[in-house]
Amino acid sequence: MTQRILSITSGENFRDLGGYQTTDGRHLKWRKLIRSGALGKLDDHDQAKLAALNVKYDIDFRSPAEVKQLPDHVPSTAQFHHEPVFGTDLTEASKTTADLDQELMTIPNRGASHMQEVYRQMTHLDSSLVAYRNFFNYLLSTPDDGALLFHCQAGKDRTGFGAYLVLSALGVDFETIQQDYLLTNTTTSDWVTNKLAELRAAGHSETFVNNYAQLAGVDESYLHAATSAIQAQYGSVNQFLTDALQLSNHDLRDLQSLYLTDN
Repeated sequence: MTQRILSITSGENFRDLGGYQTTDGRHLKWRKLIRSGALGKLDDHDQAKLAALNVKYDIDFRSPAEVKQLPDHVPSTAQFHHEPVFGTDLTEASKTTADLDQELMTIPNRGASHMQEVYRQMTHLDSSLVAYRNFFNYLLSTPDDGALLFHCQAGKDRTGFGAYLVLSALGVDFETIQQDYLLTNTTTSDWVTNKLAELRAAGHSETFVNNYAQLAGVDESYLHAATSAIQAQYGSVNQFLTDALQLSNHDLRDLQSLYLTDN
């Protein structure tokens, strides 16, 4: 796992998708696919680290308001592309506690049910389908010697769904994809623990604290809400890739050629 987590100190949740095995025995190339949280606080040193990986595309899934509030510090090697999954940040990852819905204070597990609905929406909203369709276009355009980085605010939901899609397209089994998805809870555990302690110290109810924890982390039920919606409408994730995201068999073969190795 040490090799997977990038040593970025002025940003959160920077991870390499390299090394994962596909069902046909191939592996994802290292330092080709990077998932992360927002790049708006990157210092020069960390930008240089990403430039050393020859990051060619910086794909930002955040809403327009999020991008305006905290613009990316784009590595010198990369082109920035804004592909908003939502018109507004439905995940609430960028909101302060004062902005959170009143229901979070009174309804147990409202955070989890909210996130499950967000994941279902990522499977059918026009803005989401356009964003992920364009995401694959950039994936297919990344040169052999370059890397692609994709992110949202916290690097867990819109980014997590994007990782699910690309890893599925490359032939990684669902159990491995889910393990990568849940890794966010490890990489962000210190931040979440400190934030929950702050909320308790400020006098917030346990209902609110637990709901905030559900918003701040990831859970199997969130990803399963998306996969169940895809199964119900398309039959399989492969059919979603071809029908909803308009990827041809040729595109999928090219994707595998770019990002997989026999070693």
